[in-house]
Amino acid sequence: MPQRLSFVLPVALPLLLAAPLAAAAPFVFTAIPDEDETRLQQRFQKVADYLADELEVEVRFVPVKSYAAAVTAFRNDQVQLAWFGGLSGVQARERVPGSRALAQGVEDAEFRTYFIAHESTGLDEDTGLVDAMRDMTFTFGSKGSTSGRLMPEHYLREAFGEAPEAVFSRVGFSGNHSRTASLVASGAYQLGALNYTVWENELEAGNIDLDGVEVVWKTPTYPDYQWTIRGGIDERFGEGFADRVQQALLDMDDPDLLESFPRSGFIPVDNDDYEVIRQVGQQLDILD
Repeated sequence: MPQRLSFVLPVALPLLLAAPLAAAAPFVFTAIPDEDETRLQQRFQKVADYLADELEVEVRFVPVKSYAAAVTAFRNDQVQLAWFGGLSGVQARERVPGSRALAQGVEDAEFRTYFIAHESTGLDEDTGLVDAMRDMTFTFGSKGSTSGRLMPEHYLREAFGEAPEAVFSRVGFSGNHSRTASLVASGAYQLGALNYTVWENELEAGNIDLDGVEVVWKTPTYPDYQWTIRGGIDERFGEGFADRVQQALLDMDDPDLLESFPRSGFIPVDNDDYEVIRQVGQQLDILD
């Protein structure tokens, strides 16, 4: 009998020790880098603190360098929750079965892209997408951005009947919306497309001189940013955990937190609400 016990205990002990460690694993989330990293860290550390209080688990925010890196981190289970754009959310959910869109900002149900132009183009406010733009230089935001690439390209193809590379003399990708605004404002690119909330934020902060750059067209509305949670999360954090996360996001009403997005609040959403984004991504062959 003693010999049998001496064999069982070494096997069972590591299992007993491992259980508390697994239970104590942090809940990790990220966000697409639509603005510079310093701003993101400031914004989402506050969100991490809020979620930790609401969910009573350790919550960590980890920044990523690109939209693609956010999707990869989600796929590889390095993060279990993410603040995605429309396209990156669709990509992430398709890679991880059972993943759910939980909440979007009130403003995200009817999001827009602004097309902006440097004053040297001679284009006026609300000019629209016109033939005078041909052979000018143009910058998108990130290659994986819904409002900075996917939907702008969709509307450009509709307006001109061909790919942006055939319309403009040079096409670039700035990497994020704030940089798009600064590149066009400086004249490095004549035209650009960016998230309307970033434009409004930069304008309010005094970072944009309307004598040098102007909004020349606003797209029709489409669904964009949303919180997406990884499939299988309840098995790790307990039955109903995904629903608790959703409720915590919907209950977020601190003006300070909401202003950092900026959103006036969050509303429920599900995967089907982003079907139009999935279809446009397939049409442009940029879903993968």
